[in-house]
Amino acid sequence: MRLVKYKNGNYTVALDLDSGTKIRKNDLDFFEPEYPESMDVKITNCCDMGCKFCHENSKPDGKHGDIMNAKFIETLHPYTELAIGGGNPLAHPDLIPFLEKCKKLKLIPSMTINQVHFMRDHEKVKFLVDNKLIYGLGISLVSASDEFLERVKEFPNAVIHVINGVQPVSELRKLYDKNIKLLILGYKEFRRGKDFYSEKVIEGKSELFKELPELSKHFAVVSFDNLALKQLDPKRMLTQEEWDKYYMGNDGTMTMFIDIVNKQFSTSSTTPEDKRHDMLDDIKPMFDIIRLENK
Repeated sequence: MRLVKYKNGNYTVALDLDSGTKIRKNDLDFFEPEYPESMDVKITNCCDMGCKFCHENSKPDGKHGDIMNAKFIETLHPYTELAIGGGNPLAHPDLIPFLEKCKKLKLIPSMTINQVHFMRDHEKVKFLVDNKLIYGLGISLVSASDEFLERVKEFPNAVIHVINGVQPVSELRKLYDKNIKLLILGYKEFRRGKDFYSEKVIEGKSELFKELPELSKHFAVVSFDNLALKQLDPKRMLTQEEWDKYYMGNDGTMTMFIDIVNKQFSTSSTTPEDKRHDMLDDIKPMFDIIRLENK
């Protein structure tokens, strides 16, 4: 166990870097952070996958963010968790120097990539993990092939990502009882995701809603983003005590989203463009704006 602890506002955070387990603690009945504990950071809109449901409209000639000159990075609290995504973050030419900078600043980056890119750029991903340039690895599922499942075993911190209504339950059953960590993301109905939304997606969402109690028995961990919590209501499967223990808070209370490509920040990646703000050089005033908007 590699445990780090730090104070954030009126509470203490303990974070296990090996498992990702996080515990907040104080003697009060509420937590009030001074800095974001974690944030989603979009570094590129370049991706060659062409997924029809991509809510970021990423494309092969998509723009890269100027990540080496994003000054707010240097104002983050040590041990802030960064969920780095795109686009395909592996395509960014400055990815490794950016991650090396994050390491020097004692930040905790994770990265989400597509299964196709994971398989194609396996050695690069392994380099990032072995050199502790990333801690968590999210892999967006395309197909639960035997070759893919064998490759995933090499990465103990890998989490398989699926989108509610996109991957059929029959495909998820191929992942059952293989000691896999699963993250279910809510379906985002905007940009290409709006065009792709159909009766088939609606049926897939309904099927997953019904299967969820059984599905949860067959994975090492099942987690959800806040949009999936709304769509799938896993609270129905828990006691109030369990919910209070595991629920990490609403978007914008401990977290935020920064799009370095378009130099904007907001509560989350689902925030409409007209509700986003111009990126600043300091994280503190940006987070203050997000917290105020979400009180």
